[in-house]
Amino acid sequence: MAIYLGLGSNLGDRKKNLNSAIEFLNEAGLHCKRCSPVIETPALLPTDASWEWNKPYLNMVIEVSTQYSPQQALQNIHNIEARLKRDNKARWSPRPIDIDILLWHDELISTDTLTIPHKDLHQRHFVLTPLIALSPSLKIPGRGEKTLLQWSAELPHHIPLWMGILNATPDSFSDGGINFEPDALMNNALNMTEHGAAILDIGGESTRPGADHIDPSTEWQRIGPFIQQITQTNRNRFVRPFISVDTRHADTAARSIECGADFINDVSGLSDPAMVELASDNNCQWIAMHSVSVPADPNQILQDDPVQEVTRWLELKLDQWSKAGITLDNIIFDPGVGFGKDPLQSLKLLQAASQFRQHGVRLLIGHSRKSFLKQFTPENIHSRDLATIGASMQLCQQGVDIIRVHNIADHTTAYRGWSHLNG
Repeated sequence: MAIYLGLGSNLGDRKKNLNSAIEFLNEAGLHCKRCSPVIETPALLPTDASWEWNKPYLNMVIEVSTQYSPQQALQNIHNIEARLKRDNKARWSPRPIDIDILLWHDELISTDTLTIPHKDLHQRHFVLTPLIALSPSLKIPGRGEKTLLQWSAELPHHIPLWMGILNATPDSFSDGGINFEPDALMNNALNMTEHGAAILDIGGESTRPGADHIDPSTEWQRIGPFIQQITQTNRNRFVRPFISVDTRHADTAARSIECGADFINDVSGLSDPAMVELASDNNCQWIAMHSVSVPADPNQILQDDPVQEVTRWLELKLDQWSKAGITLDNIIFDPGVGFGKDPLQSLKLLQAASQFRQHGVRLLIGHSRKSFLKQFTPENIHSRDLATIGASMQLCQQGVDIIRVHNIADHTTAYRGWSHLNG
């Protein structure tokens, strides 16, 4: 177990407030070891709240180390909240910062001023989502054997992390190579971050049907400078987008990790022994996608029920990865919509997405602008995006952990409306 703090801000410059809070915590002897991605959520309000209080929060969780006792840490936290101009005049009123002690190793504390674990931890998606990003199989002391993933599955909906797709390729099926030039790629990345992308997924090899294979050297020429630039830009920031690298090449994955990548998105499903060895030796996040062929081949598709076949594959792989020494908390599963599935099979996988979370690992869905949408959507980017957004809101309802899309701005805007009505 570890010490976890929850941070939130819905007043003023929210990102700056969160970053400043972590800096002050470090100065006060509560040293940040890991930060979760940042999510935006509706404010939690009392029934008699003023409409002016309905300001969305940015929330995150950090893991800290300290020599202080929980009571001493609480006093330091109150001092930092005061330093950042929190006035405490009314409960749940807008505030520049809110810092809560969520977990303190396996301690159980209940006093007039402090309750650990936080009493509402298992019922708050705005806490569970960022905490799951750090430790999905963690169990809450005093609340039995359920993991955080299992607790979140019992709530009406699960707040997703939004992953923005950045294809640094001249032959992408969906964006026409608009990110192939370095300046365009960086500008698009900054735009996605500004609109709420928690993760940026950068790829240098197209996996569309008929795409040409490229070697790791060419792939790195396309994506390496961007990874180096964006990790350098965010080096001293606690509040930042996480970087994912979309590659099936172990050489590219290793170089990306050395440059500071947080995720490796392997469309070949960690099938390469060299990639498996890398995953067992690095505390990186690994996205493993089910596929029949890479690049996708419309002539090679599943022959059985897609949910059953993909489930069997996942169960087999989980056993293999565990035996290879890979920490399953670092695994994120992608059922691979469109990769070896016909349009109806892809729909069936999306309809049953929530079932895959029952296997104890996080779930990513990448359905954005995929060809299965052409069965019921005009073939243009705008229509594909609208259909993608409609599907994404239903995936939110199913509890998908990470939703990978091209159009971040429209997705986060639609989600903001959906989430405020969904409660």
